[in-house]
Amino acid sequence: MSQTIQDRPPVTRSERRPSPLSHGRMPRWAPAAIAAGSVAAGVGTGLAAGWESRIQWGLIAALLFVVTTYAVTAKVENPRQAKDRVATSVVWVCFVLAVVPLASLGWVTVSKGIEVLDVYFLTHSMNGVLDAETGGGVYHALLGTIEQVLIATVIAAPIGMLTAIYLVEYGKGRLAQAVTFFVDVMTGIPSIVAGLFILATWNLMLGFGPSGFAGSMALAILMMPVVVRSTEEMLKLVPNELREASLALGVPKRKTILKVVLPTAIGGITTGVMLAIARITGETAPVLLLVFGTKLINPNPFEGAQASLPLYVYEQYAVGTDAAVARAWAAALVLIVFVMLLNLVARGIARWKAPKTGR
Repeated sequence: MSQTIQDRPPVTRSERRPSPLSHGRMPRWAPAAIAAGSVAAGVGTGLAAGWESRIQWGLIAALLFVVTTYAVTAKVENPRQAKDRVATSVVWVCFVLAVVPLASLGWVTVSKGIEVLDVYFLTHSMNGVLDAETGGGVYHALLGTIEQVLIATVIAAPIGMLTAIYLVEYGKGRLAQAVTFFVDVMTGIPSIVAGLFILATWNLMLGFGPSGFAGSMALAILMMPVVVRSTEEMLKLVPNELREASLALGVPKRKTILKVVLPTAIGGITTGVMLAIARITGETAPVLLLVFGTKLINPNPFEGAQASLPLYVYEQYAVGTDAAVARAWAAALVLIVFVMLLNLVARGIARWKAPKTGR
């Protein structure tokens, strides 16, 4: 009498038929070992060929890493898994290629700028100090940068946010298409063009002299399209159900935007504005044309030449003496820290305003 399915003994692991896709698995340390071997081979190839450029060594190592990863994975596992590992390897290689220049720039700036950077440097100007002499500080340039960026933000942020609200909530027809087109065009405008526009209108046509306010207007032109685009994307992420629910309760559209849409997207909008501020902080060309720079402390951005950090770095490095170059590196470090703080503030605001989800 034949056995039923229930009476049959369970099939042991050794009796199961192996899957045709089952192959060996590479150990977890294999990618690190391949990377180390590729770096050693790249360095050895560069030394043997007499190449002095470390970039060539790195490119050889990256190529060997990708090729070796594919060959070893295809041999041990299967070609399909090899393709997957190659894609992962390419991502890692691109990440390293992007991080290495950034880390190198940060290291060089910190190592050269920390020699001069101290409390005296941050609290004194270049008044009475010759460019070839040691001493002096960056206070006047830091003050000018803060004032110029603040005025540009006051001009650009409301205009950019209102433009984005119009495009998302009201914009239809040819006017909205024209606004979108000009915003796209403004996104690609070089900074020198914005400076020349303000120079031709504010300085030459209206007769005003150099000032921090003139530089702020040029910076506002550069900042506006960034604010419009970031705010527009954040408003589009707000679910339409929230708008429909508010309108269904009889709330006017303007109050729906103010009480529902904007509070929901305020975290992303604030982050976009802070990133736009960081984008314009390092601009040099408009400041060079419109602000002119000075060694004195000028707290009035509406009258007279005024200094800024990017222009200070340019002027000091152009002098060429050891003392001036050291001040240029220190000012560059101050500028990087200033922009970094803005980015950290933006991330903090984004996390603070992010919607809280329960467990």
